[in-house]
Amino acid sequence: MIDGVIAIVGRPNVGKSTIFNRCLEQRFAIVDDSSGVTRDRIYGDCEWLSKKYRLIDTGGLQLADVPFQTEINAQVELAIEEADVIIFVVNGNDGILKDDEIIAKMLHKSNKPVVLAVNKIDDTHLISNTYEFYSLGFSEIIAISGIHGIGIGDMLDECVNKMPKKSIKQYDNHISFAIIGRPNVGKSSLTNAFLNEDRVIVSNIEGTTRDAIDSTFTYNGVNYAVIDTAGIRKRGKIYENIEKYSVLRSKNAIDRADIVLVLLDGESGIIEQDKHVAGLAHEALKGVIIVYNKWDAVEKDDKTMVRITEKIRDEFSYLDYAPISFISAKNKSRINTLFPLIDEVYHYLNLRIKTNVLNEVIIDAQLRNPAKTHNGKRLKIYYASQVSVKPTVFVMFVNDPELAHFSYIRYLENSLREAFDFKGVPIKIIVRKKEE
Repeated sequence: MIDGVIAIVGRPNVGKSTIFNRCLEQRFAIVDDSSGVTRDRIYGDCEWLSKKYRLIDTGGLQLADVPFQTEINAQVELAIEEADVIIFVVNGNDGILKDDEIIAKMLHKSNKPVVLAVNKIDDTHLISNTYEFYSLGFSEIIAISGIHGIGIGDMLDECVNKMPKKSIKQYDNHISFAIIGRPNVGKSSLTNAFLNEDRVIVSNIEGTTRDAIDSTFTYNGVNYAVIDTAGIRKRGKIYENIEKYSVLRSKNAIDRADIVLVLLDGESGIIEQDKHVAGLAHEALKGVIIVYNKWDAVEKDDKTMVRITEKIRDEFSYLDYAPISFISAKNKSRINTLFPLIDEVYHYLNLRIKTNVLNEVIIDAQLRNPAKTHNGKRLKIYYASQVSVKPTVFVMFVNDPELAHFSYIRYLENSLREAFDFKGVPIKIIVRKKEE
C-alpha cells in the first residue's frame, strides 16, 4: 500500500528530472522494471524511512508562450492536486526569477506541505545562495545537488515528516474491484450496468472520468464495491494530454481493490496500449479478470468467441491465469457472467494452502521434473510455505537460490495452479537459501 504521493515541481531546467531519477536509482528506491510498464513514465514507486511513496515528475512551469505550455501547466496543477507533499525545486545559481515567484504563490494557495529544494548547490561555499529563497515564504529549505546526490536524503526526510496520515478507504465487508482500461472502452458504462443506475456520467469524449469513483452495491446477497477509474491514454503524448496522471489515479484505485477488471474494446480490437494497461494490474499482484466489452458490436459466428479467446491468450500470455468474459456494458448483456467470476477469483485470493499439503505438491513436482544441473549442482527445494494471501506469496527454501532458473520457477507455479487452480490470481514465488 502506498503511504503517500510526492510531486516535484518547478520552472524548466532547474533539475527536476535529475532529482527524480536520483530518487529512483538509489538503493532506497523500489522500482519495478517490468517490460513495457516503467519505460518513459513520469512516476515511480519508492521507499524511504519505511514509507512507500509514489513520486511524480512534472514539466516545467513558466509564463513564456511556448508550445504546449498551457498543457504542461495544467499537468502540473493536476500533480499538485494529487500530491500529499510537494518538492519545489529552484536553481541556486540563478536566484529568484519571476516564474519562481508565480509557482510559490500557486503552492501557497494549494495549502499542501512544501519542501523547497535549492538545487545545484554542488559545494559548501555555495550554501549562501540559498538564503534569498526564504523570501518565497517556505520554512523548510534544503540545499541539494541532484547531480551529485548531496542533500537528497535530507530532502526526503522532510517529505516523509510532512506526509499526512492517510485514511485509505477500504471495504472490510465487500469484494472490491477496480475497472481499468484505455479511454472510451466502456468503463463508466460497465459501472452503471453494475449499479443499474446512471450514477456515473457516460460520454464518448475520451478522458471524461478523471477521478476514481467508488460505489457500493449488493447482488445476490453479496456486497461489492466498484471503483471506476480514469481512462489510461496512449503513452508518448506527454504534453498533449494528462494521461499519465490518469495512470496515477488508476494505480491508486488498483492499490485499493481486491480484483481488477481489465476492459478491452471489442469494437476497435486489441491494441498495444491494452497490454500496458493490463500490466498495471499484473504487477500489482491483484486478482485479474479480462473483460471483452462491446460484444454486441462484433460480427460473430459459432467460432468467434474461441478465436478471440485464443488471440487474447496470445497477446496477454503473462495473464494466462486470468479468466475471460465477453459482455456488452451498454446493453447490459452478459453482465451476470461477471459476478461468478469475481466471487471465484476472490475465493482464490483468500485461499491459504496448508504447509504439509503444499510441500507434497512441491516434492511431487520435483520428482516429475527435476531441475536441470548447472556446473554440477542441482536446485533442491527443502520445504515451502505460503506467507500471505492478497497477494498470494510463497517462499521456497533451497540449497542455492542462484540455481533457481526462471523457467523452473514458472514450472513450479504451473504445478501449484494444476493442484489448486488459483484462477485469476497472480502467484509470487520467493526463493531463499535454507539456513544451516
